[in-house]
This record gives sequence, C-alpha cells and structure tokens, in this order.
Amino acid sequence: MNVLLLGSGGREHALAWKIAASPLLTKLYAAPGNPGIGSDAELVKLDITDHAAVAAFCREKEIDLVVVGPEGPLVAGIADDLRAENIRVFGPSKAAARLEGSKGFTKDLCARYNIPTAAYGRFGDLASAKAYLEKTGAPIVIKADGLAAGKGVTVAMTLDEALAALDACFEGSFGAAGAEVVIEEFMTGEEASFFCLCDGTTALPFGTAQDHKRVGDGDVGPNTGGMGAYSPAPVMTPEMVERTMREIIEPTMRGMADLGAPFAGILFAGLMITDKGPKLIEYNTRFGDPECQVLMMRLKDDLLVLLNAAVDGQLAHTSIRWRDQAALTVVMAARGYPGTPEKGSVIRGVEQAAGEGAQIFHAGTAINGGALVANGGRVLNVTATGATVREAQARAYAALDRIDWPDGFCRRDIGWQAVAREQAS
Repeated sequence: MNVLLLGSGGREHALAWKIAASPLLTKLYAAPGNPGIGSDAELVKLDITDHAAVAAFCREKEIDLVVVGPEGPLVAGIADDLRAENIRVFGPSKAAARLEGSKGFTKDLCARYNIPTAAYGRFGDLASAKAYLEKTGAPIVIKADGLAAGKGVTVAMTLDEALAALDACFEGSFGAAGAEVVIEEFMTGEEASFFCLCDGTTALPFGTAQDHKRVGDGDVGPNTGGMGAYSPAPVMTPEMVERTMREIIEPTMRGMADLGAPFAGILFAGLMITDKGPKLIEYNTRFGDPECQVLMMRLKDDLLVLLNAAVDGQLAHTSIRWRDQAALTVVMAARGYPGTPEKGSVIRGVEQAAGEGAQIFHAGTAINGGALVANGGRVLNVTATGATVREAQARAYAALDRIDWPDGFCRRDIGWQAVAREQAS
C-alpha cells in the first residue's frame, strides 16, 4: 500500500513509526512531517489546508490510504473532500468531527442521549455568560467552543478567574473558537483518556492512557497540550471500560448515526472517573498527543491492518492485541512554553538516547544548517516501555538525560499517580 500521513507533530511521528513497520506498506509519504518522521517516510511539501492539492498528490502517487493526524483538517472537512475524489481516508467526516470542533454540539448530544457529563450552559455573548456565572459561582470550567490547540479551557477556582477567562474568549484570545463559550460544572475525580477505533457502526476499545496537562511538577501551573502520558490507565479497570462503552461510547455512536453523521475514525473520550462512575469531559476525533505515542509503543498488532478495517467497515470482525507492558512518554518543551516558545536552539544526542526500550518521537523540530533545532513548543517525546509504569518511567528519564539540550525543559514526575499506586500495592 502507498500511504499518505498528514501532520507534523509527535503524534504523527508515532503513527509513522508504527505504519512503517507494517508488511502491507509499499511507500509512506508524510506532509509536511518533521525530521523524525523523515526517517520513516518521504517528506512532502504539501499544504494540507489545500484539499485539492492533497487530492492531486494522492492521484499522482496512487495513494491507497490517507491517515489524517491533526484535528484541524478533519474539522475543515478534508475527509469528505478526499472521499468525493474516491480516495480512501482514515478520519471522520466534517459533520462527525463536530464532536471535537464544537464543545457545545457535544454537550447538546450528551443531553439528548443521556450521556453522563457535567451540567452546562452555552453562551454567545459576554453578558448572558456572566449572568450564568453569577448564579453558579466557582469552582467552574470555562471552555472556548471551537478548536483552540488545547488551550481554550480554564478550570477556574475563583469567580475572578472565571470572569477573566470569559473576557479572554470574547475579546478574541482564541479567535473564532471563543466566539461561543461553554460553562460547565466543576467535576471531581480522576481523569483518564479512552480511545475507540470506529467504522461508523462498530466501536472497538483502543487502549487507555492518562496525561499530565499542567506545565509544572505536582500538576501546577497553566494547562498545556500535554507534558507527558502513560498507558494503560490503572483507573480504567475492565468494569470501568465496560461502563464507558455502554454509557458513553455506544450512545454517542447511535446518536451520530441518527444525525446522519456516523462516526468513523478514532474517537478519543476525555473522561472524569467520579464516585458515580465515568463522565465525559470532552471528545477529540483523532489520536491524542502525547497519548498516541504510548499507545503505539504498546500496540502488538499491525496498525495499517486496523486502519484498513476501520475504513472498510470491518471492525465487527476485528480484535486488537496489546503488549503486556506499560509505556510512558515525557515531553521535552522549549523554554517559554506554553507561552511563546524560544525557537532555534540546538538539540544534540537524540539518536544516542534511543534504545533499551526507549524511542524518541519528534514533535516540534527542524533541521537548520545541518543541526537539529527546536521549532515549536513541545519539541520531543521521550517514550519507553517497561514491565511496570515505574520501570517505563525510569527508562524514559534515563533516555531523556542522554539528550543534550540546555534550552529545553520537562516535568520530572510523569506517571506519579500510577507509580504511587504500584508502590501502595
């Protein structure tokens, strides 16, 4: 098969690494990719927002499958435009991608199909949003309705924080994404990420993970796109997985089909495991980043076979096998992240850091004058496996410490909850 992978981050490097291992693969292209992806795929200078150009490339190179990594192209309808050209694509339609593209759409779906989630209100103007806030008080959660690169959510512990978050949305801090806001009740519990491979009819559980959103050790500081993750998530017991499928995933699949937008692709449920069971925080309609990195390290089966089964509507006849190991990834970020990251600093020792169950996935990197340099906020994902989360953690940090990048930083406590659980047992 000739495969085209769209995207340029750590998630896409992990997908490229796994697809490249498939015996089914003839040629893997990636657009635009990054230097790490370039070791597994031929990089293509292609504007992935230009759907006609992507389709033309697919025809020229006889692409058998397009795998869409990031959410932006999905919400913009690239899957529909490619399918209209009879090009096979893994990823949901524009209508189905609303599950990520509009938080308000998802909340309304939950209300309609009795899917457990936080109580909420939707607002298109500042005055009505503030009036609602005066009634609810804090703690409260403020969310920009649209795509905001993981930064449009404020967990406000005080009313002043909540009001400031509303001002930021309606003053344009998140562009069009903040033109409407969702205000949600504050939920308590343990967060988990739950993935399902979907073909429009069948949803097949595709692993669990937990990530660390806050920038600093001890889960302090501003939210980021994710500073690290591990898999599997201990809180997602077989019973909790079964409840999540029954109470959240299956009603969502039915609801989207009822709306004429059956969901096919990867469905990523951000969950809060409360004392009353799982509740949906929000949906993403693509692999998580950095959760994808740990899932790919643990996946035993051929990813390309699974993606084909999803595209061809064959998941009812498919099973997924996992390695009996834990995986953990640590994000190395550029100084200044999650604000304005400093770009251009030289990174050395990445190739020497891999090995002993460790893999380095590139996220925001570039080549400048023959040197590997930082070219984004989250720059590298240092990922490792082990018999336990603690062993995977030790291997990941040992690999990370072999990387010479004075201008980078990371959290030193990724996986702390799972490690504490392991020590307690």
